[in-house]
Amino acid sequence: MRSDDGGLAYGGGWLDRAGARRDDPEWLRSLLAAPDAVVLPLWRDRCLVTRGQPVRVRADDAAVLLAETGEPLFLGLVAGGGALFAVDLSGLSEARALAVTGADAVVDVRAVVGALSAAEAAVQAYAKGLLHWHRQQRFCGSCGARTAPEVGGHARRCAGTDCARLLFPRIEPAVIALVEVPGPPARCLLARHAGAGPDGWSTLAGFVEVGESLEDAVRRELAEEAGVTVTEVTYQASQAWPFPAGLMVGFRAVATSDRVRVDGVELVEARWFTRAELRDRQTAGWPLGRPDAIDHRLLHDWLSAGE
Repeated sequence: MRSDDGGLAYGGGWLDRAGARRDDPEWLRSLLAAPDAVVLPLWRDRCLVTRGQPVRVRADDAAVLLAETGEPLFLGLVAGGGALFAVDLSGLSEARALAVTGADAVVDVRAVVGALSAAEAAVQAYAKGLLHWHRQQRFCGSCGARTAPEVGGHARRCAGTDCARLLFPRIEPAVIALVEVPGPPARCLLARHAGAGPDGWSTLAGFVEVGESLEDAVRRELAEEAGVTVTEVTYQASQAWPFPAGLMVGFRAVATSDRVRVDGVELVEARWFTRAELRDRQTAGWPLGRPDAIDHRLLHDWLSAGE
């Protein structure tokens, strides 16, 4: 599956999020009441599907659905007309969620992403991330009072009279790097993380810490987990990763040597692979990264660069 965002899943920006108007409750109510409005239901961060495709309910058929949920969240305007909203059915039993939506199953978006268009995958992940944030922010972290949605669901307001703090969804940035050591032959570093299978090799990644640039985070993660020092750190691409609130930022880095020393905690093993070895793995049926993840792009771009 390819998206409009350089082939990366969960991106593309095809919805108009109407940032200049979504703080108008009357406007949002008029959108929801329009016959071309569509409601996207999720249950505990999972898609409700019928025959493998996500359920979408037209607003004029959504009365029962909306009666059992909180306030719908505005996702955006669809090109050609109509608005798209998301509702969280997490307060219902699975059986009830299936019944009110007419779905036949609940699945994680990553389990069906290969069967979805780029636009559908992007909106499912967007809705999942936003609904998850709302469930985690029902109370103010400053005063403990309840919070309520505002701005069409893109913020929450504390109800405390002496607080009234406005809360916004937070993104958790993470870096992921394809590390190369110059040849000949050129080689890239893959590692087995704790809990991975005996052949579960992947690129290295980690969260950005307070006070770090993205490039600093790459250098720190590689040094901490694999004992690798890198010089050049070059941005490649970024990917929306709302599982539940990530932003994956991909880099290519050049190591100063092929010395590796894994930490034994995050990583249990790391080694260098030539392009020929990676191609042999492909031929043998081993995937190079997850098809919907940015490591897939990083690895395939590195392979292509050697052709």
